[in-house]
Amino acid sequence: MNTPLFIARRYLFAKKSHHAINIISGVAVCGVAIATMALVCTLSVFNGFRDLVADLFTAFDPQLEVTLKEGRALAADDPSLMRLKQLDCLSSYTETVDGQALVVQGQHQVAVTVRGLDFNAYDEHNASELFFDGTNYVLPSAMQPHLQSDTCTYGVLGIQLANKMGLQASFGAPLSIYAPKKGERINMGNPLTSFNQELLYMPGIVFQVKQTKYDANFILTTLGFARRIFDMQGQVTAIHLTLKRGVSIASAKKEIEATLGDRFCVRDRYEQQEDVFHVMQIEKLIAYAFLTFILLVACFNIIGSLSMLMIDKKNDVETLRNLGATNQQICKIFIYEGRMISLAGALLGIIIGLALCWAQQEFGIITMGDTEGSFIIEAYPVSIHPWDIALIFATVLVAGWLAVWYPVRYLSRNLL
Repeated sequence: MNTPLFIARRYLFAKKSHHAINIISGVAVCGVAIATMALVCTLSVFNGFRDLVADLFTAFDPQLEVTLKEGRALAADDPSLMRLKQLDCLSSYTETVDGQALVVQGQHQVAVTVRGLDFNAYDEHNASELFFDGTNYVLPSAMQPHLQSDTCTYGVLGIQLANKMGLQASFGAPLSIYAPKKGERINMGNPLTSFNQELLYMPGIVFQVKQTKYDANFILTTLGFARRIFDMQGQVTAIHLTLKRGVSIASAKKEIEATLGDRFCVRDRYEQQEDVFHVMQIEKLIAYAFLTFILLVACFNIIGSLSMLMIDKKNDVETLRNLGATNQQICKIFIYEGRMISLAGALLGIIIGLALCWAQQEFGIITMGDTEGSFIIEAYPVSIHPWDIALIFATVLVAGWLAVWYPVRYLSRNLL
């Protein structure tokens, strides 16, 4: 039997001769519990926002994107890409061409990104609420006939871009699209000769990702139009891949990287939006660091409880010494006492934190604002990740150990 641990457990739960010691011990437990609860709730909210942003990108970004590590365009019939097409894990293989262009309509001029692709590549389930005709949502498979005719090509604008251009996503005057000719310098005498110009019509449909990055800056059109305007016949800027149901993205990514070789970069959705998620991760780490510092301060309350307990138990310590207990064993009693207070606070804080997160998920107690419809969601999102809970639990135990180890050794030499 571990005698110091047994005695420490008795001291923690037994009634003290001075009632104030019980109160101070309770305050120490509550302090650790509150700091732990704050860690659980705060990190879960950061996780909620991260998952929310990931869900918003799901409808627009491909599961995996293949690009060149160096350079912008690659041949569509590149041997490595031909090998990629043969992989069994792929559900769809979509060639895309992206480029910067100037769109002009009447008095409006806006720099945009034009993306050419096959709209049938969009997953019918994920993109069921991506395209909108003003009345109803339109499935990607039903849009293809609207985007190409014998005489003209159509493009789908982001909803914010359409509003910025003063358009209503309807048939009417075409948009003029200008893009610099590849490899040519600007002719200052007649600048228009240095640009490719194409007309693009609106099919009465817009898309909405609910992200300004896309809704205010993108035009989706056919692959042929994008190749003409950017002088990229037979070339692509990226390959968008969709995996078969049940295929692991991580394992498929490794297989694709091995197939393509070192020239290519394969990115999943999180890596495609690396700047956004990197900022969110930094914010989460800063919040974790600040709250851990507050946790350390809360753990120092344990020292006050232990110092009072040492004074209260001086007679018991003298008896233990007479029975043969060493100074190291006596010191361990109070170290174990501090660790058990930390453990009790950690468990209590995690339980309360998880309960609050569940309540927020179910009832949306804390809202984003008083104005309905101003935000994508009405209440703060919460997502509980088991690894975060494990990290918080370990952090509390380590902080509690660090907070009591040296002070208890020092106090035991001076008070006992």
